[in-house]
Amino acid sequence: MNTGLLAIGLTTLDINAYPIDGLTHTERAILIQGLACAPAGTAAGAALVAARLGAKVKLAGAVGDDMNGLFVRAGLEAVGVDTSLLAIRAGERTSSTLLAVESDGRRSSFHYPGTGGAPPVDADVVAVARSSRFVHYAAIGGSTTDGGPGAQLLRQAKACGALVTCDLIGPRHSAMDEIRRILPHVDYFMPSAAEAVFLSGSDDLSNAAQRFIELGAKACVIKNGRKGALVVLDGQEHMIPAFAVTPVDTTSCGDSFCAGFIAALDRGWTPLDACRFAGMTAGLVAEGVGTLGALQDFDATEAAMNSYELAIEPG
Repeated sequence: MNTGLLAIGLTTLDINAYPIDGLTHTERAILIQGLACAPAGTAAGAALVAARLGAKVKLAGAVGDDMNGLFVRAGLEAVGVDTSLLAIRAGERTSSTLLAVESDGRRSSFHYPGTGGAPPVDADVVAVARSSRFVHYAAIGGSTTDGGPGAQLLRQAKACGALVTCDLIGPRHSAMDEIRRILPHVDYFMPSAAEAVFLSGSDDLSNAAQRFIELGAKACVIKNGRKGALVVLDGQEHMIPAFAVTPVDTTSCGDSFCAGFIAALDRGWTPLDACRFAGMTAGLVAEGVGTLGALQDFDATEAAMNSYELAIEPG
């Protein structure tokens, strides 16, 4: 019987500072409210949050043999993520992002690319994909995955019974070539609204979702921040409202939404209820600084669903 989650794709270190509303251009120190360093990225961020929610998680990614890579590995292992598939690339630097978060939640990002976009796709990773209950694919645009290796990995995972989710980060128009290869093996395609519009060429999210389903995705979940999520499942369209939270740092909300969705499915929740849980997961992450934000665990997140009001009432 397949068990656990394999997350594969972008692995980074995020350094989040809050609030930074302007630079002094002097050596004078400014006191701030929060500073957080945490593993992040579409794969590692989702892995970290899913593990915090109680899922059994393995991460296939890559870091350098620098101090940032050591911190990423330690952070993942601290919450129970299995890092045996996390490649350590000698002589390379870990992908890292410095995020200056303003008081209103807006942020400026300074990213060092590093090796995080080149996850391994070797026999060990394929074997784990074939034995996993869930595969979260966050590797579109990866130098080691695009052009066939990623699609072959998902083909084998699906053949062995895995449920496949897929997320994006900052795609270029050229990503559509890889998306066409990947989507026939994807159960839930989970782009943000901005990504869906950019890639589909339509500012109508319903049309965008239908486009991805035509390309092979079994279902589409488009994450749309405070407006909630559009879910197209079994030919039916559903609007899942977001929860009314007080956001501090929304950096990892998309990754945490995916993680919450998978964690809830793993507990036997229906896809639509899992989307609601995912929205609460993202909301709690937004209420703190860094990848985990104010998130505690699965039970606390479920309890929050019963205490937080909706941002926008359904209908």
